[in-house]
Amino acid sequence: MQTIKGKTALVTGASSGIGKALAYQLAQQGANLVITARSVNKLEIIATSIREKCKVTVEVITADLSLPDAAKDLVNAIAGKGIGIDILVNNAGFGKWAPFLREEESTYMQMIQLNISALVQLSWLLLPGMLKRGSGGVINIASTGAFQPCSYIAVYCASKAFVLSFSEALYGEYKSKGITVTAVCPGNTQTEFATTANAQTEGMAFASAEAVAKESLQAFIKEKNYIVTGGVGNYIQSLSARFLPRKTMINIVAGMFSKRVGAA
Repeated sequence: MQTIKGKTALVTGASSGIGKALAYQLAQQGANLVITARSVNKLEIIATSIREKCKVTVEVITADLSLPDAAKDLVNAIAGKGIGIDILVNNAGFGKWAPFLREEESTYMQMIQLNISALVQLSWLLLPGMLKRGSGGVINIASTGAFQPCSYIAVYCASKAFVLSFSEALYGEYKSKGITVTAVCPGNTQTEFATTANAQTEGMAFASAEAVAKESLQAFIKEKNYIVTGGVGNYIQSLSARFLPRKTMINIVAGMFSKRVGAA
């Protein structure tokens, strides 16, 4: 089993939602933190609260990981403070609900940089230190959208399919060396994502970010390769993509998701 107490965790996208919840829960279990996002004001408020409630060390480093050199600059800044990272939480990411051609190309390139490139780069830069210590690991936030093609949010779900596949591949490489890589696949969650993604969410059920964070850490501690959070419905959805004919799944998802963008 992985341990949290006494470790140092880097949490990206820590200013809200699942990242914020994970930061609090890691600290509650005795982890020191480095938290990062674009908003220094939000991060400082969170850091002050965690320090007071959990009596752990919290470093704030702002970064916009949608920029190509930001991941490397972040790791250099952490190293410059003499901090070693035991647990990497790749949470930062965004998506857009829209017919593919409605969004600008630059939006998709930014999405790929944040959801995929920064995640890979941070993993590559920080895994060597974990291997030297023989413990720790990575928690990558994917999505239930990772299990099937998702029309009207195609690039986002494709990026999360990458995250799931990449995470499980690394899990296979490093589990025997004491390193756990866990992919977390949440369904609908009460975060800022729906607003950012321009989704129509009336009548939809949402899990809390705190519940997703709790399940995520439990899975990581138990050294699981992946977890689908949010209950039986989400788990059944993930299985459906494996057993239904692919064309059938494409048509079902396209029909459902067209309503979220008003395309039906």
